[in-house]
Amino acid sequence: MNNSFPREEGMDHSLSLLREGYMYIPNRKKSFASNIFETRLLGQSAICMSGEKAAELFYDEEKFMRNGVAPKRLQKTLFGEEGVQTLDDETHRHRKSMFMSLMTKGRLEVLHEITEVQWQLAAKKWEQVEQIILYDEAKEIMCRVACEWGGVSIKEEEFKEKAEQLAALFESPTALGPQHWKGRHARKQIEQWLGGLVKQVRDGSLNPPEGTALREISLHKDLEGKWLDEKVAAVEVANILRPIVAIAIYINFTALAIHHYPEQKEKLETAGAQYFQMFVQEVRRFYPFFPMAAAKVRKNFVWEGYSFKEGTLTLLDLYGTNHDAELWENPDVFNPYRFSGWDKSPFDFIPQGGGDYMMGHRCAGEFVTIEIMEVSLNYLVNHLTYQLPEQDLSYSLVSMPSIPKSGIIMKSVRVK
Repeated sequence: MNNSFPREEGMDHSLSLLREGYMYIPNRKKSFASNIFETRLLGQSAICMSGEKAAELFYDEEKFMRNGVAPKRLQKTLFGEEGVQTLDDETHRHRKSMFMSLMTKGRLEVLHEITEVQWQLAAKKWEQVEQIILYDEAKEIMCRVACEWGGVSIKEEEFKEKAEQLAALFESPTALGPQHWKGRHARKQIEQWLGGLVKQVRDGSLNPPEGTALREISLHKDLEGKWLDEKVAAVEVANILRPIVAIAIYINFTALAIHHYPEQKEKLETAGAQYFQMFVQEVRRFYPFFPMAAAKVRKNFVWEGYSFKEGTLTLLDLYGTNHDAELWENPDVFNPYRFSGWDKSPFDFIPQGGGDYMMGHRCAGEFVTIEIMEVSLNYLVNHLTYQLPEQDLSYSLVSMPSIPKSGIIMKSVRVK
């Protein structure tokens, strides 16, 4: 049987995607009463999909590829050019194995310790001021964590600037005008800086610790036994630093959840490690982070009666899948206990993508995200007291990325 895709009429809906953000696919899923539909984006036909079955299909590498998919505005800001996200097949698996080699138990323990220390140092500074904006402070904390863990040396007076440059890479991709160009400029500055460090590692004038991102990426050899191009190596080092700085978004939503659900705070004050992980996973499921992932059809195939044509842009709805009522009971209710019985499917819970870590395109940094979020949650709950003055704590499902509008203002921060 050959099914016709529900189709959104019109010449192009790129502006609608920007206007509706995280809800672009869920809105049409609802109106079409279908987990799959066809539209036009960036002047081309595009298929949009949502749900667990769609995710399982989307991460089938025999059917979809990533090379040549990311629009230039994403390459020039968020991803960089020729990074691991743009590769396929053996080239992708070889590069991905380099990233996964950074995620050992020992290195994650080091990350845990670094994150704890950086929270302690930041909290001491906060005690000296009347109030702080958590989002701005979290970006700097995460920049310090990322650089120390990644083996990237940086002068004390440069941390704020580098934090803002790395943040501009994920704050600017969907922006228009000056903010977008700020992101492009930041991309050039970051790659120039990191490219210089890669060069120093290779000529022996800089010797970062073994197992750190700067060292391992600088000295990584491709399938032909050659070092990566200096600029590509800089892109890949940024692919470690940038996502860690982006955890500032999750830290903000963690603080928001603590505030909005005070009964959860009481549980966390006496809970063990398992409940902390459940809470962190629910923050990642409940709040917006990545809206969607993109690929393109590798070759013609038919799935559930739908014909997929070679070269067609395909978007997987990450946010909507994490809020799918067929997968999650009362998905719009914040409930960490849902993860006590979760079967760890690689396709229903996909805040940072789905599928397999080693062989597929699931984000290698997911381990890092969870580790840092658990440390941060523990610090916010068990090591700090603070007040939240009157402010706008709402967040938009249109803005990408989304954060609470006030950035979460905290007054009278004190270490317990």
